[in-house]
Amino acid sequence: FIGSIIYSLIGLWFTTKVLNRFFSPTVTIVSMVLIVFATNYIVHITMHGQNAMSQNYLFTGYAMILWFTIRWHETHKLKYMVILGVISGLMILSRPTEIVVLIIPVLWGVSSRQTLIDKWQLLWGYKMQVIAFVMIIGGFGSLQLIYWKLYVGNFLFNSYGGNPSEGLSLLSPYTKQFLFSFRKGWLVYTPIMVLAITGFYFVFKKNRDVFFALFGYFICNLYLVSSWSTWWYAQSFSQRAMVSSFPIMAIALGYFLTWLFGQKKGIKWSGIVLVLFLTGLNLFQTTQWYKGVIHSDRMTKDYYFSVFGKLTVTEEDKKLLLLKRSFNGVEKFTNQEEYSNVVFKVLNFDEGNTNFTSESYSGCCSFALTKDAIYSPFIEAEYQDLTQKEHAWLRVSAWVYPSQKDIDENAFSLAINFIYNGDAYKYADLEPKDLELVPNQWNKMEFDYLTPEVRTKSDKFRALVWYRGSDTLYVDDIKIKVFEKK
Repeated sequence: FIGSIIYSLIGLWFTTKVLNRFFSPTVTIVSMVLIVFATNYIVHITMHGQNAMSQNYLFTGYAMILWFTIRWHETHKLKYMVILGVISGLMILSRPTEIVVLIIPVLWGVSSRQTLIDKWQLLWGYKMQVIAFVMIIGGFGSLQLIYWKLYVGNFLFNSYGGNPSEGLSLLSPYTKQFLFSFRKGWLVYTPIMVLAITGFYFVFKKNRDVFFALFGYFICNLYLVSSWSTWWYAQSFSQRAMVSSFPIMAIALGYFLTWLFGQKKGIKWSGIVLVLFLTGLNLFQTTQWYKGVIHSDRMTKDYYFSVFGKLTVTEEDKKLLLLKRSFNGVEKFTNQEEYSNVVFKVLNFDEGNTNFTSESYSGCCSFALTKDAIYSPFIEAEYQDLTQKEHAWLRVSAWVYPSQKDIDENAFSLAINFIYNGDAYKYADLEPKDLELVPNQWNKMEFDYLTPEVRTKSDKFRALVWYRGSDTLYVDDIKIKVFEKK
């Protein structure tokens, strides 16, 4: 906790040094106050757990990248190129998506085709420094590759591979939700950044030499962080994924303030009142977050306005939150009266098939599972066919006719999971050990399953019976019932 605060202070110091290169002391001071007190950065300085997340350290990294980029372009000294390589390497090693940091030093000073040519010639003239820069970054990157090779046997490894519901969706980013949703929208909970984004216009007008580096980074970073499938980034206040970009946003905000302070009294004081209001709103909402009034990941539009301006929350208010999901995998459907239900589908095996048998619970046939046919036919559908809401409960049931051996050896399961891009996630099942089944007669297996926060609405769910025994297990009437919130 103390270490994180020290890194934060270092980052704030470097950000101040950078701003002093662009603005008057007044604008620098106001910009720094706003970055700390009018954004969610204050949470990432002061709260243990939040301040230990990577974005807090990356904030300092970006502040240092800006400063040493400025210093290298002023002096062209090797030591500044080496420092840039070390910091960039550490940042990319921390989060591979931080490769966008390279946009800043590469495009710094580029404002036109001619300046791009000039920048290329400059880098070519110091090509040995550039080679050192690349080798340093590669050296840091190789640490991860070596680690993966030692512990998983491959130089490349997808550490999120065990959870296909989470990952980058580059072709369908969640930028709208990321910016504007009441669940965790950046501009909803950090509205001062609307002014910073506006400030890029004044960067373009007043200092085009740094515009493409800063705005190019902002756009690419926003695209990447809003492409993450769990775009709300778990428990946090506002969008913690944007905290690392605040040194860049501080420059854009400074250009907006410079413009504002130069306007006539009416516009100037109206703008100052707006800035004070947004700062006060952020501080109040931060207090709400500390007190648990603003929830860390279950916010909704109705709940937001229900608790707006409050420091306490009622049980009625809490009913407006998104569903509370379990962290330990234990999910119990205890409020069934608040849901309506409909039978989605029943698989009764009454149509002919080589594995169908006249031994049945209902109708004419059931399905025979053996060591050569271990999976029953399955019920499959896309999430959007199940429900149009943010969640549903599924009651999964099947009738089985087991032998004593199958029960004793726990030889079968009623299983369900979702599938994204061919990979299964949120697998759940029910086995004989969880029930008191009677051998050599029909038994009902049934359990409730909460739909996950699916990656796409077209993700498919699948329900079936999986057999691992050596005898024959008869299965009949696999059924899915869908429960939706009234």
